[in-house]
Amino acid sequence: MRSIFKASVAALSTAAILSAGGFSASAEGLTGDLTIFLDTSNPAPRKVMEDTIAQFQDMNPDLNIETTIIDRDAYKTQIRNFLTANAPDVATWYAANRMKPYVEAGLFEDVSDLWAEEEIARNLASTKGAMTIDGKQWGVPYTYYQWGVYYRKDIFDELGLSEPTNWEEEKANCAAIRESGRVCYAIGTKFLWTAGGWFDYLNMRTNGFDFHMQLASGEISWQDDRVRQTFANWRELIDMGAFLDNHQSYSWQEALPFLVQGDAASYLMGNFVVAPLREAGLTDEQLDFYQFPVINPDVALAEDAPTDTFHIPAGASNKENARAFLRFMVSPEVQTAINAGDALGQMPINAMSAVDDDKFLNEGFAMLSTNSPGGVAQFFDRDFPAEMAKVGMEGLQEFMVRPDNLDAILKRLDKARERIYK
Repeated sequence: MRSIFKASVAALSTAAILSAGGFSASAEGLTGDLTIFLDTSNPAPRKVMEDTIAQFQDMNPDLNIETTIIDRDAYKTQIRNFLTANAPDVATWYAANRMKPYVEAGLFEDVSDLWAEEEIARNLASTKGAMTIDGKQWGVPYTYYQWGVYYRKDIFDELGLSEPTNWEEEKANCAAIRESGRVCYAIGTKFLWTAGGWFDYLNMRTNGFDFHMQLASGEISWQDDRVRQTFANWRELIDMGAFLDNHQSYSWQEALPFLVQGDAASYLMGNFVVAPLREAGLTDEQLDFYQFPVINPDVALAEDAPTDTFHIPAGASNKENARAFLRFMVSPEVQTAINAGDALGQMPINAMSAVDDDKFLNEGFAMLSTNSPGGVAQFFDRDFPAEMAKVGMEGLQEFMVRPDNLDAILKRLDKARERIYK
């Protein structure tokens, strides 16, 4: 699906927030053109971006804005082509290793000058590392969200369980849940990436953030004993029957009813899982959240917090207008508005923004701001190169179904690593 609209003046639902903000004069009174390519094709993100761009248009009535919205999956296959030929002025993408191929190919503009501005440097500091390659910054973030374990608090209360803080407590809880006739974790791996989330947490908790990033960069063998220890920890849960049977047949959404109906006690997932669980009837008294527990006490806690970003293509025709738009998108007021519960329902990056008064967003904000000094990963299929991510997640799903195949899986992944990173 691909649609094009000419941005028109429209009011955001949070227009009062936006109009109250004092934006830089450089973001007002612009002339000329601005072309924007977005991958925010789902209904809620699409409306958020259309309304926000309309607000920017309202501030700049003499600016000709043309926005193209591309289906998210199609966007991933088209981005290199449109960055290479007839590039827009602004494009959405992702942080860290997912932007690296386009940086190395010279397709993204260096925007370190924006990060040198005091307000951006101070207020976006938490994600500067994720936006940095070779000591330079290549885009700006506009939203992120936490991952963690969402669980049925009523089931935990029934069984006398508390939120686990370490691996032994996690396994003890799981044993009690299994004894009650339930599975510990709902999961659907039909589309593979959910298995990547489990590997991310198990590997970061076993070996730490730096090791995980070195593995993602191809610097460490999949047959390394430290990687094997990650899989050994994972297998402890598999051998307990902790995961939903036939999970390879379910999408992540199709696995939700098992949690809603109480057949499963928890779900390792991103915060986007909350809305459908609420819509299915779970109350905030029934549903709760905890940080993935410590496995190796010698490594600091790191988290998956996928970060969505804006970039200026190197071939853009209107780079100063694009810079003004990026400043607008990272301002406290705009980030508060677009991440609100009636918009993206996620967390702003800007430290001066307000977090929506939502139980899970507040817990996630506290976790990412104060309880995770070990680093922020972007998620398996963002941190690993696309080809390695695909092969890797196929191996992770196979391991969950046939753990005895581990040696063959690791050899296959290592062979792919030698080919892909070469």
